[in-house]
Amino acid sequence: MVDVSPTDLDGRVAIVTGASSGIGEETAKALAEEGARVVLAARREERLAALADDIETAGGEALVVPTDVAEESEVRALVDGAVEEYGRLDVLVNNAGVMLNEPFLDSEVDHYETMVEVNLLGLMKATRFAVEAMRETDGDGHVVQLSSVAGRKSLPSHAAYNGTKFGVNGFTESLRQDTVGEGIRTTLVEPGVVDTELQEHIPDDEEREETEAMVEELDPLTPTDIAAAMTYAVTQPQHVSINEILVRPTEQEL
Repeated sequence: MVDVSPTDLDGRVAIVTGASSGIGEETAKALAEEGARVVLAARREERLAALADDIETAGGEALVVPTDVAEESEVRALVDGAVEEYGRLDVLVNNAGVMLNEPFLDSEVDHYETMVEVNLLGLMKATRFAVEAMRETDGDGHVVQLSSVAGRKSLPSHAAYNGTKFGVNGFTESLRQDTVGEGIRTTLVEPGVVDTELQEHIPDDEEREETEAMVEELDPLTPTDIAAAMTYAVTQPQHVSINEILVRPTEQEL
């Protein structure tokens, strides 16, 4: 008989990358509220420390591991540190990402290199090391990848960003097929417009102003909305794998 009870996160271990703000911060809080021990990864250690304090004050458990996901050694140390501290790894939320949109033929090479290193290669490396760790514990686990509507639809001035997010989508589906039968679930989360600091780092003035105006005009998604989607996916019964969640603001057209 199939066990249809929700997945209980109490005592489980979840890594959240990009946890210093926005979607990552809210997802870490949401998973901690469900009982998970959360491993907080990002470059801004002081923000991680403040988040860990908030989680622990609320009765949760958190471990701070400063991590640049573009550095393979740091990603490996993140996963190893989680397993060392807690003896297992159950959930990986690959949330870290950058969006440096600008017309591609006028773009800086280091801008699209950074997006590939963080959005795609960093995600792939974290997934590789995390799945290896999951295989060594209970043989199950859950990998949640933060993609975007930009992983489905191309737009001008989004060439490199589109490339990384299309890559995340393709990679995640292949990973799902590679791990079928192992109890490892994969979920691809594709948000539309979310009100975060992501757009603040867009290097092209015109593109940044247009993006900020779009956020202001819509009733945008919030980081809490996306955290709720991720939490929904990882708390489904083990035999249920929510492979893809596409979520837009109600008023978003594209």
